[in-house]
Amino acid sequence: MDHPTAPVPPPGCPAHNSGGRVPLYGPEFAADPQAYYTYMRHYGPTAPVELAPGVEATLVTDYATALQLLQDSGSFRKDARRWRHFNEGKIAPDSPVAPVLAYRPNCMFSDGAEHLRLRQAVTDSMARVDSSKLSRSTEQVSDYLISQFGSRGSADLLGDYAKQLPLFVFNELFGCPADIGDRVVYGITGMFDGVNAERAMGVLFGAVGELVALKRSRPGEDVTSWLMQHQSALTDEEMVHQLALLLVGGNEPLRNLIGNTLHRLLTHDAYAHQGGLIDEAIDDTLWENPPMQNLAPHYPASDMEFAGQQFQAGDLVLVSFAAANTGPALTAARQAGSNRAHLAWSAGPHACPSKEPARQITVTAIENLLNKLPDVELAVPEDSLTWRPGPFNRGLAALPARFTPVTTGRRPAAQARAEESARPEPGQQAGRKSERSGVWSQFLNWLTR
Repeated sequence: MDHPTAPVPPPGCPAHNSGGRVPLYGPEFAADPQAYYTYMRHYGPTAPVELAPGVEATLVTDYATALQLLQDSGSFRKDARRWRHFNEGKIAPDSPVAPVLAYRPNCMFSDGAEHLRLRQAVTDSMARVDSSKLSRSTEQVSDYLISQFGSRGSADLLGDYAKQLPLFVFNELFGCPADIGDRVVYGITGMFDGVNAERAMGVLFGAVGELVALKRSRPGEDVTSWLMQHQSALTDEEMVHQLALLLVGGNEPLRNLIGNTLHRLLTHDAYAHQGGLIDEAIDDTLWENPPMQNLAPHYPASDMEFAGQQFQAGDLVLVSFAAANTGPALTAARQAGSNRAHLAWSAGPHACPSKEPARQITVTAIENLLNKLPDVELAVPEDSLTWRPGPFNRGLAALPARFTPVTTGRRPAAQARAEESARPEPGQQAGRKSERSGVWSQFLNWLTR
């Protein structure tokens, strides 16, 4: 008589060499994470994983279990100062996952009344964003970026478009002047690209600190000023950390959502390049290829049993939005019309506070691109595309495309960049030039030409 055996780990998965823990890093996982999630389901609703060498965690892969955890703020806490292995010295300070998981005094890492106070300031301030103005701003940024590569007839829709558009739109939303905006772009880009990430983080926090000081003296019609004017009376330190969270936490998911949706539109014949299917493509992307695939770190408040497993207080538990969204039991729910019941925006008290603006930016960015470049198509075989490694995000390294060249009626991009680089940078402090990308300044100059 044959006896069933446990599934074999996916090709290249060194789970047997990790004490049975499934590694969520490296090119093998990035190439086919769904194969890993399928394998992990044999553990049950949770699976033992390794986020980076030596960083152990439990990953919730079942939809109902994930929803239960995300909504139970009594049993599970968000304050990363509870992280047991970190407190025991088992996590190196320079671990590649530390920048995402380490505690900061913002609404993502707070609980109870403190979380409510900080979160309310964020949600109330974001609610004041005018949707019409946001669409106009996104379209302006989109037009500018397309003007930089449109005449070439080819572009990397990640590096030339999806990566930069959220940075520019957020600079506008938060009222960043040219000098500060350039350093925000530099800081966020460096953190996620791994280019001198520690220095990039320092530049980002320094720029955000200057933005707070500027808005204290000269408030405007922007999210920074509204956050500052909120009845929660945030201190300067609290302001810096909420703004950094919004800028960093908003840019990476939005970059990936735009890129992953474009990838889906360019590789699935069922979608028309124009018309009403962009919303459907976004929803399908959020279900099947969400921009942040594993996150929502939580810590049991006490020793407990959960989902059939024993946990100690302070154990690191994460939610796999990607695995939960694609579980076999959810097929019927999606067919029944619950197309936005996915967990890509998380759920519970810590669900994404900016999902509506993020969706609006994505729709506008993709619609405008497809209107300007109606014959855009993938320039390489789909199986040659590579995905960025890492346990948290899900995003392409590049998305090469080709199209019929278009002209915008403005100065050529190369000429504009040459003029910008030759122009002195007013008020630039010593040593700051290398920290400035100049791209936000170039956009502001483009708007006034």
